[in-house]
Amino acid sequence: MAESQNIGPDASLLLVDDDEIFLNRLARAMEKRGFDVARATSVADARAIVAEKPPAYAVVDLRLEDGNGLDVVDALREARAEARIIVLTGYGAIATAVAAVKMGATDYLSKPADADEVTRALLSSPDEMLPPPPESPMSADRVRWEHIQRVYEQCDRNVSETARRLHMHRRTLQRILAKRSPR
Repeated sequence: MAESQNIGPDASLLLVDDDEIFLNRLARAMEKRGFDVARATSVADARAIVAEKPPAYAVVDLRLEDGNGLDVVDALREARAEARIIVLTGYGAIATAVAAVKMGATDYLSKPADADEVTRALLSSPDEMLPPPPESPMSADRVRWEHIQRVYEQCDRNVSETARRLHMHRRTLQRILAKRSPR
């Protein structure tokens, strides 16, 4: 495990995600890589951990059940300015990426991100160039479908309102929503 040599003297890592299955799987993988992992499933839990002992590293989901992951980024940045923070989300958008970086996040990854990607993002030096493109990026159809699903959820699953916001015909949107997600 060459990665563990680059972690440094403080290997404390805070993982914040409301998907407990994903959280536990990522925690086990990061522990194998040499990190000392603390887990939180909410903004409140994460803030308590940050207040007690601010970690050197953090991976924070953007959308949590009790609030926004950027609140955790802000609290950690205040408690430990040099912490390396990765914002992880299933709803990647340029606006949220910019907001995360402005608030102090080191990097921004879209789900599904594996432990290798997270480790590379946490341990990369600021001098390194942009990371290489992903080996299996989302297709354009998948990106479109994800965007439609996000707007649909923001409209409380109201088809008419979603169609209006996306400037689509309602029946076209209904056909898209009835299909399975593209790969």
